[in-house]
Amino acid sequence: MNDIAAEKLECVVRETGPNPQHTVIWLHGLGADGHDFEPIVPHLSVAATRPVRFVFPHAPVRPVTINGGMAMRAWYDILGVDIDRNQDRSGIMASVAAIDQLIDDELARGIAPERLVLAGFSQGGAIALRCGLARNERLAGIMALSTYLLEGERLEHWMGRSARDMPLFMGHGSQDPIVPVGLGQSSADRLKEAGFDVEWQTWPMQHAVCPEEIAAIDRWLEKCWT
Repeated sequence: MNDIAAEKLECVVRETGPNPQHTVIWLHGLGADGHDFEPIVPHLSVAATRPVRFVFPHAPVRPVTINGGMAMRAWYDILGVDIDRNQDRSGIMASVAAIDQLIDDELARGIAPERLVLAGFSQGGAIALRCGLARNERLAGIMALSTYLLEGERLEHWMGRSARDMPLFMGHGSQDPIVPVGLGQSSADRLKEAGFDVEWQTWPMQHAVCPEEIAAIDRWLEKCWT
């Protein structure tokens, strides 16, 4: 966690039953919004067998340099085509603080940390990793789709004391033109080298999610909560 003042995020919340004891906080990608992954919920059998609260936050609207300064929902600015370099650290840490607040809100509502999964796609996946791995309590797991590790060279300096106890799922499209699969693979390798339990899978797709990946996510979530 960090001491940056957190912006209160608007969220789409969907519950699959009364009094959920499990939560998934799921972060969208650049230019999308909290509704982006809402349609996946009915395809997850893990959410049909237990009440689950899905929290889909909207990223703040901000100018994005690589898109000509156009304002859109983004977790941080993208300064150039080398997305893993020259990172917008102030934007990244502001989003980490905001997601930390969402996690704390769920814990305050009675959700046990080991029943909370932090998930994200693309930019959202990068924030999910950067935020979740810095927490000091063990979460159920972190799901990072079509994404990469921020500040990977300093991982041992900022990760939380229970980080290595959290299972990680990383999925990627082998034909991704936005976040190259090599960048996702090197991020997974960096985490494995640091002692993390990483499940890494690829599918023949671009910057997207496919039915086979959704099925793999469903199986992984079941393992996290069993």
